[in-house]
Amino acid sequence: MTTLYAIGDIHGDMDQLAMIHARITDDLAANPAGKHQIIHIGDLVDRRFDSKAVIEFLINGIAAGEPWIVLKGNHDRMMTLFIDHKAQDPILRTDLTWLNPRLGGLTTLESYGITGLTHEQEDEVLAEAIAKVPASHRDFLRDLPTHFDTPRAFFTHAGINPDVPLADQTEDDLIWIRAPFHDHAGPFEKLIVHGHTPVDVVTRYSNNRLNIDTGAAYGKVLSAVVLDDTGIWQLDANGRREIHAED
Repeated sequence: MTTLYAIGDIHGDMDQLAMIHARITDDLAANPAGKHQIIHIGDLVDRRFDSKAVIEFLINGIAAGEPWIVLKGNHDRMMTLFIDHKAQDPILRTDLTWLNPRLGGLTTLESYGITGLTHEQEDEVLAEAIAKVPASHRDFLRDLPTHFDTPRAFFTHAGINPDVPLADQTEDDLIWIRAPFHDHAGPFEKLIVHGHTPVDVVTRYSNNRLNIDTGAAYGKVLSAVVLDDTGIWQLDANGRREIHAED
């Protein structure tokens, strides 16, 4: 089988993203794979300090032919909705906007050289964003897929609606869902690899889902996992550590 690597929510942490890719390079040297793919689970932007560099790194890697899949997260959609339409994501709480300090939009825009404005100055921020965020970055985020389906696992940012077949999932659920997915006790038809809701450690649940968001948005570690014909592993500084399902 193709060896699959998955990287959790990045949230503008370029230093950790570079570290994780170096760790994957080391793992490939230690465990040669005939074919591999690296899936980035979404939320490339917001909260940390180098979203611009993260997007450039991913665009350049794909252009160079790297076997990378980059998925859309809710923060990625919030960014493009604001810059394209000055619109709020329809799933977002009505008392919040992408520019609210709790969500990190202004921190993302600071990486593009936009400073000195507050979240209440939406018109001024929008004018600066249109001028300074390259169209190629906006196009990249807007066009990201919401999922990556393989025979062994289904990769998406937030999770799935357990009452809907995988082929019929909506973008809103794939990038935003929480409780209906997390609270579902029955087994999923295949392993669902997701992020979106931070956990202290990469966690594999007994009903066949794997949460790989370990809080890089808040200065915690960015995690990566490996799926191959030997099992499911987390990539640590010292190599692979097998991930077992919780009881």
